[in-house]
Amino acid sequence: MSDQSMLLVADDDPAVRQSLERTLTREGYGVALAPDGQAALDRLRQGGVDLLLSDLKMPGLTGLELLKEAKAVSPDVDVIILTAFGTVEEAVRAMKDGAIDFLTKPLQRAQLLRVVRQALERRSLIQENRALQRRLDDLLGQGNLIGVSPTWKQMMTLVQQVADSSATVLIQGESGTGKEGVARAIHDGSPRRSGPFVAVNCAALPETLLESELFGYEKGAFTGAAGAKKGRFELADGGTLFLDEVADLSPVTQPKILRVLQEGEFERVGGTRTLRVDVRIVAATNQDLSQLVKDKRFREDLYYRLNVITVTTPPLRDRREDIRVLAQHFLRLYAAKNNRQLDGFSDEAMSCLEAYLWPGNVRELENVVERAVVLARGGVIEASNLPPNVTERSVTFTRVETAAGTGPDGVFTIRVGTPLAEIEQRVLEETLRFARGNRTVTARLLGVDPKTVFRKLKQAEAEADEGGEPLES
Repeated sequence: MSDQSMLLVADDDPAVRQSLERTLTREGYGVALAPDGQAALDRLRQGGVDLLLSDLKMPGLTGLELLKEAKAVSPDVDVIILTAFGTVEEAVRAMKDGAIDFLTKPLQRAQLLRVVRQALERRSLIQENRALQRRLDDLLGQGNLIGVSPTWKQMMTLVQQVADSSATVLIQGESGTGKEGVARAIHDGSPRRSGPFVAVNCAALPETLLESELFGYEKGAFTGAAGAKKGRFELADGGTLFLDEVADLSPVTQPKILRVLQEGEFERVGGTRTLRVDVRIVAATNQDLSQLVKDKRFREDLYYRLNVITVTTPPLRDRREDIRVLAQHFLRLYAAKNNRQLDGFSDEAMSCLEAYLWPGNVRELENVVERAVVLARGGVIEASNLPPNVTERSVTFTRVETAAGTGPDGVFTIRVGTPLAEIEQRVLEETLRFARGNRTVTARLLGVDPKTVFRKLKQAEAEADEGGEPLES
């Protein structure tokens, strides 16, 4: 670190400057000298200075004045104040103004080098944290909108097509599939990208609070309303308002939302003045709105207003090709966040991830990977770092005498007494169907070598050619 650090010494005493230059250069630091505060400020403006050591009492620009100017010119450059014993109180005041430390004259070599080293280490740590934060911001900027599967790409193509329009969008999908990330992608790809993106979870607020949160309120509208407050619609003016869990809107709030969609206007709670806003609505739900309309639990006219364009976020079990890339993404993210050096997943761990059904979708995968990063002790994440429910096989069997057939979550039944060869063939068929014909994934799910799957499939095809039933793929 020392051979890369440039120190600027500002002191009107030539002997002090020369002494500091000699001591610091011997330690491998680069040293620039300034006979007064103004010269030091001019040197700071040129850049490349890592630390400033400034005398407190100098003619012209004093040490305190230089400190303030230095923080304005180079906020990242730390300042150490040099002072005589009689001005320690002023040095303490300088620290309150932003100096990192102070040294009293005559300077002691050991103390000088210790304070300089600590200051530079602090600067280095701050720079590393900022670099890490930028890296995390880049990763988080991608959100969970990562995928290579055809299903995911098809959805993202639709997102890109609707983004630059002004149409209301309804995002439907299970919890944890990234609906808010899709909403942000729509906003970021629209002409409103420079405007605000305001999100509100309609299920998280009781009916009595939701209306005031959405539309705001006037002073005295209710007990505790000491002043007027803008609602989410006003805050989103010129941008996008994301209504998450829109199916949970109460019957009282639904017609007011409909009015904003139709007329672009509303009143605050307790107010009489009509306000107009220019807001694009993107709504999301994990419920079947059409069924709620049939059940008279959701207004039909509001449903059609919201459902101009529908985007469906696929569950993770329908985009299994994305599990690997998402897992690697979350690994990089949480390894950086937790300062861990991890190269990836073991083959067994990845097979477990790809075999699991992920009822909690991408959100569950993210939590599992974060947990694994924290627990990992080697250079890769092992299967032992994963929760037990993930490491269990996702294809299970129920010993009941019912007709064989594949049920939800990859479960199917087999009659008691079924020959083992037939059970093996059935497991292969159902797993291949579950993996959407992907033989490599099938092999991982079954925990066998891919060559075994290929061999058994060829054998089944040969038997089918001889009169047996064909194997579905």
